[in-house]
Amino acid sequence: MIRLSPLRPFTLGVLVAAGLASPSLQAQPSQEQPSQDQPSQQQSSAEATFAGGCFWCMEPPYDNQPGVTATISGYIGGELENPSYEDITRGNTGHAEVVKVEYDSEQISYAQLLEIFWRNIDPFAVDRQFCDVGDQYRSAIFYHDEAQRELAEASKAEMEARFDREIATQIVPATTFWPAEEYHQDYYQKNPVRYKFYRYSCGRDGRLEEVWGEEAGGPSFE
Repeated sequence: MIRLSPLRPFTLGVLVAAGLASPSLQAQPSQEQPSQDQPSQQQSSAEATFAGGCFWCMEPPYDNQPGVTATISGYIGGELENPSYEDITRGNTGHAEVVKVEYDSEQISYAQLLEIFWRNIDPFAVDRQFCDVGDQYRSAIFYHDEAQRELAEASKAEMEARFDREIATQIVPATTFWPAEEYHQDYYQKNPVRYKFYRYSCGRDGRLEEVWGEEAGGPSFE
């Protein structure tokens, strides 16, 4: 039986007539082993985790970047094990909606991923992003090691100097990452009409242009 995927409360009424979510294939990790005369890809495999409000909107900026091998929507930052979307939307779990970016650090750097991150969020909003309100929609950088922490803090200081005001984005250590339900993965590809309507109704692009001007949504390192 096909079911409509849960939508954010404020858009449910206007979107009920839209098309049903279509199934998609999940990316499977490659089982191919590197040959002896080639360097192991594991040496340059890395991950980064960013919270920028709705995770539907944080996958697209990374998906077409060189060296990005996967983007996975999920939840991080709380203590509840294996939280569901319903748990998150009720709030009070401590989790944030995030996108985990898996990438080849020889093709794209963590510093470049940070450049993309900043230009896809409102760095001044506290416990919200655009129309989504609550600490589950806070902006945050969840670092995985000390090198990431140092780069994240340096980039935040750069943003505060640029705008001459306090940046609300948190910089905190990554904890257990819980992948979101399958219907959330690549939502913008599975349900393009619903996604575009949600993004427009939420005022995301308008606010990004107010903050970042021509840099909004970028850069692209292709």
